[in-house]
Amino acid sequence: MHLDLNQLKPTVPDVIDAWRDPLGLMLASTGEGVFGVDLEGACVFINPAGARMIGFEPHQVLGQNMHILTHHSHDDGLEYPMDECPIYNAFRQGQPCRIDSEVFWRQDGSSFPVEYSSYPVFDQGEVRGAVVTFVDITQRKRAEDALHQAKNELEARVAERTQALEMALQQLRELAAWSEAVREEERTRIAREVHDELGSLLVALKMDVGWLDKRLSEQENRAAQEAQLMREKMRGKCQNMSRLIENAVVNVGRIITDLRPSILDHQGLWGALEWQAQDFVQSAEQQLQWRMAVNEQLELPEPMAMAVFRIFQEMLSNVGRHAQAQTVDIDIVERQGWLYVSVEDDGIGALQQAFESPQAYGIMGMRERARHFGGSIEIDSQPGRGTCMRLSMPLPFAGAAS
Repeated sequence: MHLDLNQLKPTVPDVIDAWRDPLGLMLASTGEGVFGVDLEGACVFINPAGARMIGFEPHQVLGQNMHILTHHSHDDGLEYPMDECPIYNAFRQGQPCRIDSEVFWRQDGSSFPVEYSSYPVFDQGEVRGAVVTFVDITQRKRAEDALHQAKNELEARVAERTQALEMALQQLRELAAWSEAVREEERTRIAREVHDELGSLLVALKMDVGWLDKRLSEQENRAAQEAQLMREKMRGKCQNMSRLIENAVVNVGRIITDLRPSILDHQGLWGALEWQAQDFVQSAEQQLQWRMAVNEQLELPEPMAMAVFRIFQEMLSNVGRHAQAQTVDIDIVERQGWLYVSVEDDGIGALQQAFESPQAYGIMGMRERARHFGGSIEIDSQPGRGTCMRLSMPLPFAGAAS
């Protein structure tokens, strides 16, 4: 930018003179601040907008060193040396500049972020000073800061959600691995029981049958007294075989119940829950407080009924493994389209963190089963005050509320 100093007036003209001077009119009407400095850095002209932005009247600025007046410090208050000022480099080194990372200072001592440009002014090939244009960019900086803050908050939320997702995926992997390990352990246990229990019973039955066959074939050649003795032995063998068969039937029934509780098919969910509770407290030698308030004609879909039953089993299993309780209070209620199953004990309790641990696979399994049907598991426990586990699950059809 090349300006002729002969075109610049030492003062801003009034309105009447401005109409006669296009340059003066332009300076008076523009919203940007414009001022000129000589080789000493003194102001030779400034337009009203520029003077107003730094808190002065135009006549107060003329002749003042503009660096000392409005550019003397950085935004942090540290001194801004004059020989480092880009505005002055425009006429000292002939280097134009455009800066948007600094501040100008007002007469009252406040500062504002500014974007300015400084261009040398030439007169007959020699640098005579510089013309500076500047604008207050406070609103732009605020918008940039708000955008930057919003970006940081968004990135933080994305990172938080990503971490939560990664944690959930990790827990899901661990739960899947745990479920597979449990299945393998269950298969091994069932195979061992079939081999050890049923296998030994069947072998014993086979030996007794072989013994009977052999004795029956020899009985024709025996005397009457000896035959009577043999019949008594055979009767004893038959009684022993009957006991073995009864044991085999019991073991087969127990294994089948472990694999698939047939009581669900015979008595329905509500009867199965009561049977499971009675069987548990009898085995654990605990007192049972039982309350069920449901419509016994209400039938849940088979997958949901199985989920409720398995969750109930896991609740009782937690009581048996950890609670050291004397009494178990079970409350099963159907209300306003929801099913609530509560198992509360008077045992030793635990800190809440124990139930949120990534290794609490049983709890995670219950929650996954409940979540699959839109339900949830709530656990309230404190050391020394027992534990209450509650299943809340929406019923799948209208009109289920009592």
